[in-house]
Amino acid sequence: MSQSKTRLEVRDLVTIGVFGVIYFVCMFAVGMMGVVPILYLLYPMVFGVVGGPIVLLFMAKVQKPWALVIFGMITPIIMFLFGHTLLVPGVALVTMLVAEGIRRIGKYRSLRYNMLAYVVMATILCSSLLQMLVMKARYLQLTEAEMGREYTEALEKLINVRNLGLVYLGAVLGGTVGAFLGRKLLKKHFEKAGIV
Repeated sequence: MSQSKTRLEVRDLVTIGVFGVIYFVCMFAVGMMGVVPILYLLYPMVFGVVGGPIVLLFMAKVQKPWALVIFGMITPIIMFLFGHTLLVPGVALVTMLVAEGIRRIGKYRSLRYNMLAYVVMATILCSSLLQMLVMKARYLQLTEAEMGREYTEALEKLINVRNLGLVYLGAVLGGTVGAFLGRKLLKKHFEKAGIV
């Protein structure tokens, strides 16, 4: 790729912002299922399915280095600004760098590598629950202030290492389904963008 084709331009940044807003709104809407503590554990998996078409369309539109990292960091930064701990954007950054590396291997145009990068990205929401294990006292304090004592106690009983492992597995499965769903729904866009 020539340098002009690999550099992010203002148009690309606008696309990142627009897709970032769409992704966040959808994440927030699906996240409403977390009002029921047991469903909170399913949230990363369900959103993995919903987010697949959005992210794959984004990757078809912006096939440049670092675009996915910037896009993927919007939601974790918003989550941090709304009260989550620094663990969320920290884990997200590492996750997005891995996804970026996968995408780079496919030269940003490989559908297979873009799908795999999305599956990795789909695990970001698990960091919200990871806070409960790593920063338990702080997370419980934040959750109780927002959702009340009864909800916090119910959630605390559900969060353990085994269940968190299942949440990560669910996110990978949801991300895989979302990637295949995105591929199916957006086949025409991928052909137009030259992604094979």
